[in-house]
Amino acid sequence: MKNKTENILIIIVAFIFLLVVFINTYFGLKTYQVNYNYLISNIISNLKEEYPTLDEDKIIEILNKNTVEKNSMLTSYGIHLETDSVSQSNKQILFQTMFMNGFFLLIFVLALLFIFNASAHKKNKQIKKLTNYVEEINRKNYKLDLLSNEEDEISILQNEIYKTMVMLRETADQSLQDKVSLKNSLSDISHQLKTPLTSINIMLDNIIDDALMEASVRNEFIIDIKREILNINFLIQSILKLSSIDANAIKFTKEYVKLSKIIDESIKNVSVICDLKNINIHIEGNKNIKVNCDFKWQVEAITNIIKNAIEHSHENSTVDIKYEQNKVYTTVTITDYGIGIDAKVLPNIFKRFYRDTTSDTQGYGIGLSLAKSIIEAQNGSINVSSVLDQYTIFTIKYFN
Repeated sequence: MKNKTENILIIIVAFIFLLVVFINTYFGLKTYQVNYNYLISNIISNLKEEYPTLDEDKIIEILNKNTVEKNSMLTSYGIHLETDSVSQSNKQILFQTMFMNGFFLLIFVLALLFIFNASAHKKNKQIKKLTNYVEEINRKNYKLDLLSNEEDEISILQNEIYKTMVMLRETADQSLQDKVSLKNSLSDISHQLKTPLTSINIMLDNIIDDALMEASVRNEFIIDIKREILNINFLIQSILKLSSIDANAIKFTKEYVKLSKIIDESIKNVSVICDLKNINIHIEGNKNIKVNCDFKWQVEAITNIIKNAIEHSHENSTVDIKYEQNKVYTTVTITDYGIGIDAKVLPNIFKRFYRDTTSDTQGYGIGLSLAKSIIEAQNGSINVSSVLDQYTIFTIKYFN
């Protein structure tokens, strides 16, 4: 907008200059013509007084003669027809006209210089201001008000710097959140590993200190140690999977897979737990329904959800799995009829390392968080609803 105003101002000044020069030249030539006519009139009058018989028509014919004699008698007086003016008054008129045109040209040039200088000064001021903004941004000051409503190049650059500042601010905020998250995760991991490692250490001390320990007791300790090591391995593997998903280090290989195949494979992974609690899993759905996903990782996610449902179910009960498809998405619901989840706890169950202290079930609070990360990373969503001591329903949606 400012450049447009500057161009309009230059055009106006140029137009005024040309108009003034034209008017000055016009009136200068007009004065020259009038003065020339008066001179000719005086010459004719004087000739008529000296030579009364002189024919006026002959004089007019001579004045309008198209050919000019080069060997004019005026040259003997030092007057050159091509360069000099016979009349000093006409010479003065020409000089004044040229002088005024030169004066107007000087005014025009000065006006242009003033416009350009003012524009350059303003741009330099804006550039200095933008330089100060960039220096402040480099000092990690991301609270500057840089937005401009103008449309000139400097303002466009200023708005681009503002966008960069916002991006840097978001990156800095995210980095800070990542640091806090990493600190909390390390604290949670340390806490999660502390219990099994302490148990292992105590059992090993007992084995080492009691050389005469009964074989059956020693075997029980060894079995417990192995179980704790397996738990630690599960925890570490889950943490590594979550970290890989968070860092976008996993490349999911998507393909259309039958949903029934994913569910069947997931049930196989929890078959031992089902047998221990005598849980019956009831499946309902069209076996031809397919979803576009990474088979291996979806089995991981569904397994964790079914495992959670079994752990919270009463013995000799049922877990229902139902799936269906419409034009927008495919839905999978996993329902258990066990202890349910308290409404106060419900918003936290997908949080990493969260454990419900009101529940008797054991776990590390990582399975559901991992399942949620996997499903959402593949264009899906997961939600949960529950009524205490009645049921819990996990609803998964895969968007087509």
